[in-house]
Amino acid sequence: MKKSTRMMLALICGMLGCLCFGGGDWLMIYGDTTHSGSLYWLTEGVAQIVPWRNMLAMALSFPGIILYGVALFSIESWITEQKNRRIYHYLTVFGLTPWIALHLFYVMILYLFAWLDSNGYAQTAIPAAEALYSHLSWVVIVSEALMLPPFAYWAWLLARGRSILPRWMAAVNPLTIYAVLSVGKFILPEGAFRIGFINGLMSESMIIWFSVFIFWNLRRNQNVPQG
Repeated sequence: MKKSTRMMLALICGMLGCLCFGGGDWLMIYGDTTHSGSLYWLTEGVAQIVPWRNMLAMALSFPGIILYGVALFSIESWITEQKNRRIYHYLTVFGLTPWIALHLFYVMILYLFAWLDSNGYAQTAIPAAEALYSHLSWVVIVSEALMLPPFAYWAWLLARGRSILPRWMAAVNPLTIYAVLSVGKFILPEGAFRIGFINGLMSESMIIWFSVFIFWNLRRNQNVPQG
């Protein structure tokens, strides 16, 4: 199998990983956005979500993280220097670690909230879910501290010309795409689509990122002289 074909398959795996994680993000929260607590995502819609949706959202994260890994470790071959390639590799190893942990953190809170609300403990549902979130909110900070450095380092490498990709592609990064898509928080009308879109922002950013890589790789292969 040609190297370019393997890379295309790896990038497609990355996009499938986005669908797994992003699909889970939408499954666990899509619904009526009416809420009364301090956490905007503890909504009436979440309270009505059937248990299988939370279970499926969690189950999808396992193939999702494998598919992400296939793509993220494959693109390290585009880094020109071995030292930089190794740093990116280990940052990615550490960065992938909290993805499932963070997913589980939110799924458990959302399931607890829905279960209490639908089993005669509606008055306790919001305080219990908010207390659990408050007690373990440091998990979010630590997870993001591990998840973001690989993407920042990747952008730095591209900007410094230490990859085979053009320098301008340093601006095409999940972090910058996330920032642009975040504008949707302010322009989308309140509703189930908006809250699903917000919850899936990272996966949506990643799928655009991988799409740009696929387009660039296709164009690059078309420009390779045939001998």
